[in-house]
Amino acid sequence: MNSETSSQTPAPQAGAGENASSPAEFTAAVESMHAAKLRPEITLGTIRPPQRPAPYSHAVGLEVTRGESDTVSIDSEGDAFGRLILLHSPDAEEAWEGSMRLVAYIQADMDDAVASDPLLPDVAWQWLNESLADTGAGYTNLGGTVTSTASVRFGEIGGPPRAYQLEMRASWTAEGIELSHHVEAFAKVLAHVAGLPPEGVAQLGSR
Repeated sequence: MNSETSSQTPAPQAGAGENASSPAEFTAAVESMHAAKLRPEITLGTIRPPQRPAPYSHAVGLEVTRGESDTVSIDSEGDAFGRLILLHSPDAEEAWEGSMRLVAYIQADMDDAVASDPLLPDVAWQWLNESLADTGAGYTNLGGTVTSTASVRFGEIGGPPRAYQLEMRASWTAEGIELSHHVEAFAKVLAHVAGLPPEGVAQLGSR
């Protein structure tokens, strides 16, 4: 199966627990995810959701394309990509304190100057909190981890001699079924970790 999907907003695809008999609130939540307004450098597409965590699930992939591609890959090797998974349990999970749980994952390459900052994980977590607040995404029970890693290549392995990555895993319970603001907040974090300039500001040499 092709791992890439169109960057244009697709009709929600059937996933684990997602079919014609899906609850109306879950279907509305999925549609709202695809209604998110994103900056042009970030593409969004439907990807395969996990199979068992909840009765109903849907997943989207977001990737920074920088104008070089119009597709989203499930296992991107680009410099910044993320996955946002919606889990829905109509009976409401006690641990979630709600029926809609969002699970987020971001991986991004970082340059040496940024990656060497010992406060990078704290700053990245602050980006998530601020983005959720700025977009008005109502949520509870936010938790997660941020990991900064360095890799050194030896011998005949291709690639730069040293590489640095930031990895974020987070989850939170959404208040209500309007999830477009949650996707927009997630995209803001992705833009931050990818080092994109503020919206409306062009990078030097971009023209």
